[in-house]
Amino acid sequence: MRPVVLCFSGLDPSGGAGLQADIEAIGQAGAHAAIACTAITVQSSQQVIGFEACAADLVRDQAVAVLDDLPVNVIKSGMLGTTDNIAMLTQLFADETIPEGTLFVLDPVLVANSGDSLGDEQTLVTAFRRLLPYATLITPNTHELRALSAEQDLHIGAQKLCAQGTYAVLVKTSHDFDSGDIEQYLYIEGEMVYKSTLPRLDGEFHGSGCSLASFIAGRLAMGDALIDAVKAADSWITKTLRAADVPHPEDSKAQLIPNRFVRF
Repeated sequence: MRPVVLCFSGLDPSGGAGLQADIEAIGQAGAHAAIACTAITVQSSQQVIGFEACAADLVRDQAVAVLDDLPVNVIKSGMLGTTDNIAMLTQLFADETIPEGTLFVLDPVLVANSGDSLGDEQTLVTAFRRLLPYATLITPNTHELRALSAEQDLHIGAQKLCAQGTYAVLVKTSHDFDSGDIEQYLYIEGEMVYKSTLPRLDGEFHGSGCSLASFIAGRLAMGDALIDAVKAADSWITKTLRAADVPHPEDSKAQLIPNRFVRF
């Protein structure tokens, strides 16, 4: 069958982010998405109203069922939601339930696109730091990078995370709204190997981070080298945002939903 990416992510009823974004992006990359659902959220395309995390044992059982059944090439995690779920995923790597050498794309979600917290940030950060050494790539925005690294300088922060065991870091400046174009920096083993500049389009987008990380995971599953997967994702995400759906045309500040089915 197609290469498989196992995603740990939450359900977004609006379909803009979370597991729906994972499924669509990974499918567009050419791979098959399997899901271990981590949380049921109450949200629209504009805001998170609430969420209930799935118990860690339930998430683990979902993952093990997939790992026992399908040829999983890559793990991707997005919203894990609780320290118990982060610890559970860490243990799956530590005890090799997820086989050693399996690639892992970690999107360290701390805050929803709407700005709503998904839990106590410092507690989540502490748990994430135990998971980082298993990551092939982490894809933090600037807020997440600074929180995880305890560094304000983005480049020093990326190097610090690599020194702590993460193989590669893709820094995204999309959340720095006072800057011009969006710059992204890919660090591998502490060295910056790729920089891209993407146009900052009008509006805010719901699920763009999920989509980018998942497309990279899909391309890795398809056999791309990491830098090639990131380059392909840059091109693809720009097209999805240019073609984004507009839920509320009358509201210029409303979040848009990436059109992940745009021709690539």
